[in-house]
Amino acid sequence: MKLLIDFFPILLFFAAYKLQDIYVATAVLMAATVLQMGLIFWIDRKLQLMHKITLILILLFGALTLLLHDDRFIKWKPTVLYAAMGIALAVALWGMRKNILHLLLGSQLELPASVWNQLNLAWIAYCFFMSAVNAYVAAFFSTETWVNFKLWGYVFPLIFIIGQGFYIARHLKTEENKLP
Repeated sequence: MKLLIDFFPILLFFAAYKLQDIYVATAVLMAATVLQMGLIFWIDRKLQLMHKITLILILLFGALTLLLHDDRFIKWKPTVLYAAMGIALAVALWGMRKNILHLLLGSQLELPASVWNQLNLAWIAYCFFMSAVNAYVAAFFSTETWVNFKLWGYVFPLIFIIGQGFYIARHLKTEENKLP
């Protein structure tokens, strides 16, 4: 169910684009994201900071796309979002000496500090990679290609998350490892 909630705005965006155009698809994405956040709030009784940032950026860049009738805004939203995430993780790690991933997930996963640092570095690299890839596709390819990239580009986060799962699994403390 959670996976469906996570992906339905992009699936509706893709379908609306294929049936109409980028402007209808943008309006559909905005509405679907508001609905998605409403569902998440109804289920969890709260929205995470990332949900709030995503909603604000989609509404802001979507509104600019529709008001100015310029698809560049919606195409650059992922670049801005990923870059902001990468910068926030990097500033927290190197500027404030805080590992945001450990702060957010440390109560759920017991991992050595070195593993948390490696995960944080991986997320920083991943965010900047995704920002750069989206910027490249948005700048040098057609809107049609960018929309297809948005749908099929979800292979990047899936591979990244699966890879993280394997990496984390090697370092999780099992019950027999916890015994004295």
